[in-house]
Formats: sequence, structure tokens, C-alpha cells
Amino acid sequence: MAHVQSDTTPAVPSPTESTPESGLDLRNIQGDILSGMPKKTETFYFFQIADGPTFRQHFRSFVPLVKTVAQALADRDAIDKHKKKDEGHGHKPHVIPMVGVNVSFSHFGFQKLGIDDSKLIDPGYLGGQRRDAQSLGDKGTGDGETFVPDWDEGFKQEIHGVFIVSGDSHPTVDRKIQDIEKLFKIGTKAASYKKIVSIQGDVRPGEQSAHEHFGYLDGVSNPAIIGFDKNPPPGPAPVRAGAILLGHDGDENKDGRDPWMTDGSFLAFRHLLQNVPEFDEFVNKNRLQLPGMTEKEGADLFGARLVGRWKSGAPVDLAPFFDDPDLAKDPLRNNNFHFSAERNFQKLCPFAAHVRKTNPRADLEELGISIERNRIIRRGIQFGPEVTRAERQQKKTLHRRGLLFACYQSSLTNGFQFIQKSWANNRNFPLEQTPETPGVDPIIGQVNGLADRGVISGTNPNNPATTTSLPDVWVIPRGGEYFFTPSIKALRENISA
Repeated sequence: MAHVQSDTTPAVPSPTESTPESGLDLRNIQGDILSGMPKKTETFYFFQIADGPTFRQHFRSFVPLVKTVAQALADRDAIDKHKKKDEGHGHKPHVIPMVGVNVSFSHFGFQKLGIDDSKLIDPGYLGGQRRDAQSLGDKGTGDGETFVPDWDEGFKQEIHGVFIVSGDSHPTVDRKIQDIEKLFKIGTKAASYKKIVSIQGDVRPGEQSAHEHFGYLDGVSNPAIIGFDKNPPPGPAPVRAGAILLGHDGDENKDGRDPWMTDGSFLAFRHLLQNVPEFDEFVNKNRLQLPGMTEKEGADLFGARLVGRWKSGAPVDLAPFFDDPDLAKDPLRNNNFHFSAERNFQKLCPFAAHVRKTNPRADLEELGISIERNRIIRRGIQFGPEVTRAERQQKKTLHRRGLLFACYQSSLTNGFQFIQKSWANNRNFPLEQTPETPGVDPIIGQVNGLADRGVISGTNPNNPATTTSLPDVWVIPRGGEYFFTPSIKALRENISA
């Protein structure tokens, strides 16, 4: 699901360092893409452009606020030095003030600005996510061109762009948003855009930091980028920069791009609610009853087999029956698995498990099928309060919480869309070698917006053919859009007036 920076992040270049051997200029790439902007909180601020020429004039004053990869890396260095200094004096590290801003545009936004983005080519981007919602499996009414997704009203409007503002605290982020609004004269007759909706996300507190709301450690398996990540830990093969950035080796449409598109990346955003009490109750009711295992251990194992990792982050492929927190904390081991010993059986990890569905590793690679083109970098964050006592007692969601899912790729068709439609929603994937029908991804898989998603196999390691019904959905889309995140040069020379 979402990516939250953790201690498993590979080593990256120093802040002032470019990587000429790979053609990467870290000062030209927006900071959230390759390194992620450091954050305790983050606001996604969606807008609709009111007047194109005026917006482009205002935008020129905005561009200096945009944080680059080089600057984001400098922020991370500052955090590390500050943390070591505090620890060296025997103090508990405290958060230092920090803020980052990025910006992305939808196809409709570029149309409003009079910018020709046709050579971005990607059909999903050009059509928009609202048009794509039915094929993603989102719930809604109507069919085809008349389909209306069951989304929050703000996302049913035409969205032209999004400001992503991350930082150490709500006041820091809120002040930066106020600065942005002043530049675009929001609240006056000269305003050049209209705010559609803004959503605030927060890293979860205490020991749940870096865990999504169901409780599972997240963001462990983002791909390492050749020419950017230094000495990545063992695991899936690093990918070429063009799998994420346009105009680089690995971008399948590299030769067809306009020059201003180089160093940009497509952003897929999804506003996802999570029904945590209902999920927990499902896991508890279906807990495994294996010899010598307590009820809690049986429930923990069942949940881990749905996700493919224990809540600690330990992969079930390497810790199939009991959690292994030491394994989870070890970056040299916690992503170093490939499903290669179990391509035709699922005693260790179910075929339908979320991490196997969304990154099948040897299930395809040992068939000679590269999955480099399908890799994405996730940069989301959780939102909403912790589950309350009343919700636990009633076993019912009473407050909105979930995930602000965001991911980057050089092709939405091969990246987010393919993962959701062809893998997560496909009850027959992985193909060919599976003796049992896997079923859909129990976490994010969708079946035409229906609550009943059929059955999955593999939840019981002692009898993988046993099936479990999925009578409900626990991750519910409430909106989204596809964007393009341009380079700093493009922001300055092609979008600014």
C-alpha cells in the first residue's frame, strides 16, 4: 500500500551529487519522486484553474518553492545529523521544522493552460481516472460513458492539478499552504485557481509509525533505481530510471516524448478508506486453528497470509508460521525473497496475498517475463484518527480513516493500472502454474464494485486448497486522479508565463 520512509530505504547519493552516468540531474527532478520528501504530515491540495494566462503568471513566483530531489536528500541529511547530535547528548531526538512542496497537473489542467501534452501518450492519463474508475473496479452507477463512480463529490469535479505539501507538523504545512494561496491571490477577485478539496494525512503515532491502518509495516519493497540508489539491499532487481522517469533508459516511449517531458513522472492518486474494525473482525473470525497455536497467533497468521507480511514487516515467504521481528528489522533480509521455491504451491505464501499479487517476482520472472515495466514508487500517507474504543466495541467503522495512496511511474498503463486491473483484480493471477484458483487480492482487489468478491485459496498453509470467502471490501476508493509531475525546467520554462 503506501510508502512511508523507514530504515530499510537504500543508500542514495549525497544532496549535491548528480549522477551523470545515468543521466539523472537531481536538481531537475521533483523531490517526492525518487527520494520522497521527509514528512510527519502531508496535505494533498487539489485545484481547478480559473484563468490559464493569469495562473501561468502567478506560477512563475511559485516555482522556487518546489523541492527537488537534491533538496529532499539535503533535508534527510539534516535530519540524520540532528538525530545523531541529540542521541550523542543523551536526548530523545526531536523533530526539526521542515517543509516541502511539489506540484502535478492532470491532462485537463494542461488543456486549460494551453499546453500540448499529447506526447505523454498514456491513455489513462489523457482520459483521467474518473473515466477509468469502472475498469478499476470501483463501485458506481451506470455503465460505460454514463458510469458515475461512488466517490466524494470533490473528485467528481474536473481536477486540474495538485499541490503536495509535506512537513514536520500541521502548523508548518498550513503556513506553506497560506504562502501558496497568497501567490495565486486566493480569496481575491484576481485568484487564478479554485480549491476543490484538500486532504491531510499523518504518519501514525508511536510504534505504529510506518504502518498502515490495518497495522502492517508498509513501504518495504519500493524498487531501487539504477544510478540513484547506492548499494541497495538484497531483493528484487533494481530498475532502470526510465521505469519511473520519462525520457530515460527504460521508458518505453522515450523516443516519442517532447523534450520538456524528460525527468517527469506520472502520478496516480487514490483516496482510499479503510474499514479497520470490520477487517479485524473478519481476520479474527477466520483465524487459523493449527496445533500448538493460540487464538491470537492463529488470527495473526491468517492476517499475515492475506497481506503477505506480518504486522512487523517480516515476509511470510521467509517466516511462514510465526512472526520474526528481527527479520523484519533487517534490511539485508526483509525484502530478499522471490517466491522461487513455490511457483506451483502456496504453503509459504498464498498466490492471492497482497504483496505477491502486486509484485509477483519469480511467478513471472522465472517464465522469462520482466516486471521492470510494472514497478512503481509509492509515496502515500495515512489519514484519519486511530480506531476508537467505541469502534472496537461495536466492530464498526465510525470515523473516516485510510490511505492517501500516491505512486510514480513512467507509464500508468504498465504501472498502477496494470497492477490493479491485471493482477490485483484478476482471480486467476498468477497464471498457468497455480493448482488452485488464487482469487483476487483480498486487500485491494475489486470485482465490479461488488461487496462479495468470491473466494481466495491458500489461507491455510496445511491445506492450501481450502478456500476463504471474501464477503466484504475493507479498502474503499472515494476518489482519485492521474497527474503528470514535470521537471523543474519544465515548470520554469514551459508552464510559467
